[in-house]
Amino acid sequence: MTSPSEMMMRILRALPILILTAVLGLSAVAFPVEAAEPSIPETPPFRLPFEDPPGPDTWLFEQAYGNTLFAYDYRTEIYGAGQGLHFGLDFIAPCGTPIVAIGDGVVHSVDGPHGARPHNLMIDHPNGFSSFYGHLLARPSLQRGDVVQAGQVIGYVGDPDLTCASRPHLHLEIRESENYAIAYNPILFIDANWDMLLMMGGQPVSFQQDQSDMRQWGTIYDQPDTHFGYPLLNRYRDPWPYDW
Repeated sequence: MTSPSEMMMRILRALPILILTAVLGLSAVAFPVEAAEPSIPETPPFRLPFEDPPGPDTWLFEQAYGNTLFAYDYRTEIYGAGQGLHFGLDFIAPCGTPIVAIGDGVVHSVDGPHGARPHNLMIDHPNGFSSFYGHLLARPSLQRGDVVQAGQVIGYVGDPDLTCASRPHLHLEIRESENYAIAYNPILFIDANWDMLLMMGGQPVSFQQDQSDMRQWGTIYDQPDTHFGYPLLNRYRDPWPYDW
């Protein structure tokens, strides 16, 4: 029979293990481990979303991803949920211009909650990223679960104003496929001569600057990731150009 003193010694020896087990259990409940973000590939894995080459009669690169002047001007009205950033690329093109898949994948949603209106499409790719195609002319004929190949026509350029005269363009995003809560700079994912496309673009590409850090986010290549629902990244006290 175990004496009271021996029983107490056993309890004292086991106490650190019991405490550690309880702490780890509480930590697992209160602070769940987030899924690891996919790493940005060293070699761009995707292609451009058009079959035809760029030009005034086909399509042109318009608005870059990130801290653009337009995004800064509308950082709370339009882009507040996206940290004040333009979280995709815009390509201007006539309404009805065919759009092709930038990579092999599986359709996740058609006219879903993620993506720009009036119609949109989301494709999950096997490398852990997803592509979003917004401002489509009509609802794509694809269905959830359909397999698509890179270069396959998946939709047509539309106009967010539904006029096909004001500003028809494609809005293209790259997000992580875990929960679509992070958007990345598509320029780092799409194999293209971006410097040439920039020079051919429909309008100059410029970024808002913080005069306390003039070199931050100043090119099409060094823009930050977008974490949806997080605070603004570009709430500058001393911006350039000036915020009148």
